[in-house]
Amino acid sequence: MSSVPEDNYYSPAHTWLRVDDEGVATVGITDFAQEELGDIVFVELPEIESEVTAGDEVSVIESVKTASDIAAPVSGEIIAVNEALAQSPEIINSLPYDKGWIFRIRLSNEEELEELLNAAEYADQTE
Repeated sequence: MSSVPEDNYYSPAHTWLRVDDEGVATVGITDFAQEELGDIVFVELPEIESEVTAGDEVSVIESVKTASDIAAPVSGEIIAVNEALAQSPEIINSLPYDKGWIFRIRLSNEEELEELLNAAEYADQTE
C-alpha cells in the first residue's frame, strides 16, 4: 500500500504538490508512481525560469522499465530544481515526498489547485 500524505495536493497523473505560504509549490511523483516505475535511473529536470501551463510536459523520469513524462500539475514559473537527482535519481524511490522532489513552481493561478485531488481522493484512485 502506497503512502499518501494528507497535506499535499495530487494530480490524476500521479504527481504531488505541497504549497507554501508564498504560493510556491514543491512538486514530485507519488509513492504509487515510483512503485509502478520501479528503479529510477535518470531524471531530466525542467529548465529554471521557464513559464509552464498546467499539463505541459516539464520533466522525464526514466526507470529500468520505462520512461515517463512528468506534466506540470499547475501553471507558473519553475524557480528551482532538485539538483541532487542528477547524481542520485533513486532518491525518488526511497523518499518521494521528501528529498525526492523534482521542481518548485511559483503558482500563477491558485484556482488550479481546486482541480487537483486531496489525499483521500487520490488514495481512492490508486486502490
